Amino acid sequence: MLTRSRRNVEADPAVAATFDVPPSPFFERKPAIERILATLLLLPGIPLMGLLILVVRLTSRGPAIFRQARVGKDGRVFTMLKIRTMRHDAEDGLGPTWSTVNDSRSTAVGRWIRRLHLDELPQLFNVLRGEMSLVGPRPERPEFVCVLEEALPGYRNRVSVRPGVTGLAQLHLPPDTDLCSACRKLTLDLEYIRSATLGTDLRLLACTVLRLPKLPLWLALRLCGLSPESSGPECSHCQVNHCNGYSKHQNMTVVALRHKVERSLSGSNGKSPPAPGSQSRPDTTVVKPR
Repeated sequence: MLTRSRRNVEADPAVAATFDVPPSPFFERKPAIERILATLLLLPGIPLMGLLILVVRLTSRGPAIFRQARVGKDGRVFTMLKIRTMRHDAEDGLGPTWSTVNDSRSTAVGRWIRRLHLDELPQLFNVLRGEMSLVGPRPERPEFVCVLEEALPGYRNRVSVRPGVTGLAQLHLPPDTDLCSACRKLTLDLEYIRSATLGTDLRLLACTVLRLPKLPLWLALRLCGLSPESSGPECSHCQVNHCNGYSKHQNMTVVALRHKVERSLSGSNGKSPPAPGSQSRPDTTVVKPR
């Protein structure tokens, strides 16, 4: 069940009961540590955000801060903040849509901001509010979560922890464009959830900083003591074997994704193989779009 986020809302037992990948004990100490780090990062971050907001307002129509519903810990829905990099009417007539490489909906300034990942800076406020972590699985939109949970058993384990501004999967793999890319990221997300430590988080944060000026990924990972995995894990557990045929330059809408899932499930008699790190269990999906 998706519930609207409030700072002290209790976890939904119906959702928490479905987790089968135990999070690392480090997650109990993460919030306090990350609030301190987020506060320190906001000292130089606030003036930079102010400059970006001014530039966005001067060069395109619409608000400079983009607010979007995302799914957080235990299935709570919260409002994630970003610097707007696309046209204000980017999803008119399309509905919820994944972005792509060189997305035509991006503004001229937005492409530059997005390339440097500066659009993520306002999420430091989400970290202070306890809705996000600095490091963790990337938060997905409720409309896509409903579909991905049907296609990828074990996907729900991602919400056993707070979502992150950066993370193991985000560093190794590009943004999701189809089911296979979501499946590959799930493998890395579950690996991080099981084995996260303070040292791992610090290395991932350092690697993220090194990637801002576009240092080659393999070099940034090596400097930070992380294992380079250029293409990420194979999509061996994804039942949608034909999804690699979908171009990463096409915008995948939630309607198109739903169609792919229904087609793949009907082709496998409605049964889905377990995702990496998960156990087979009856369908208990309770997450619904707002």
